[in-house]
Amino acid sequence: MSEAILAGLAALLLINGASAALFALDKRQARLRGSRVPERTLLLAALLGGSPGAYWARGRFRHKTRKQPFSARLHAIALAQLALLGALAWWWLR
Repeated sequence: MSEAILAGLAALLLINGASAALFALDKRQARLRGSRVPERTLLLAALLGGSPGAYWARGRFRHKTRKQPFSARLHAIALAQLALLGALAWWWLR
């Protein structure tokens, strides 16, 4: 495996871990009635590649699962990423 691919996978692992950690922090702060992580920050982490981590954390911590329009925006980000991934796979395999 090339160094570029390994670096990309490492970056994805880091952003997904950071995304999950942000959801965990926000849930903790919600319980403690402390300073919350802005939804914009949670969505930005998902947009930067952390949507799998965001979805995992939503289920694990039962956090922001019914909140609208947050959920719709997270779904839109994930769908756009899947479409991009599909387009890249199609381009690579043709």
